Amino acid sequence: MAKAARRSAADAADRRPALEDREAFGTGVTVAPLPPAERISLRAPAESIASLSRALGVTLPQKPKTSAAKGSRIALWLGPDEWLVIDEAGTDLVGDCAKAKQLHSAVDISHRNVAIAVVGPAAEACVSAGCPQDLSLPVFPVGACSRTVLGKAEIVLYRMAADAFRVECWRSFSDYVFTFLGEAARDAAA
Repeated sequence: MAKAARRSAADAADRRPALEDREAFGTGVTVAPLPPAERISLRAPAESIASLSRALGVTLPQKPKTSAAKGSRIALWLGPDEWLVIDEAGTDLVGDCAKAKQLHSAVDISHRNVAIAVVGPAAEACVSAGCPQDLSLPVFPVGACSRTVLGKAEIVLYRMAADAFRVECWRSFSDYVFTFLGEAARDAAA
């Protein structure tokens, strides 16, 4: 009984946001943490995609570097059978996936990841300071996403708008990624 009570108290504890109260600015760019969101790492074969799309309420993209969004949900293509699904409203993604009776693996990674917004006319220059990909608008348009690196950290990059990126990284790398982007923001307009 005591063990179950300890587990319940730990589960109910609020996790302090990794980048609480941090912002960085440069000429034409702002770097700021995004609010907590629910996230799953989703793996599924091709024959499960339709069922999972219905269960999640968003069509899982099937082309490289693409995404799909509906309501508060975003599905980012990471590989032929892999997606990062984000729900900014905090609904139960794993529970929704359970409604799909097709083969899949849905792992809740909500507390593993942190999201950082890079916004403004110099956002592309800021992210490009540490990302080897061509992030120009014709090559990496609005809605494009990719698993890539920023400096020495693995990230998932999503272009939310012509002048806005969402940078997803592991919580343990969030200070490094934020600091890197903050320094790049100061240099972006130079």
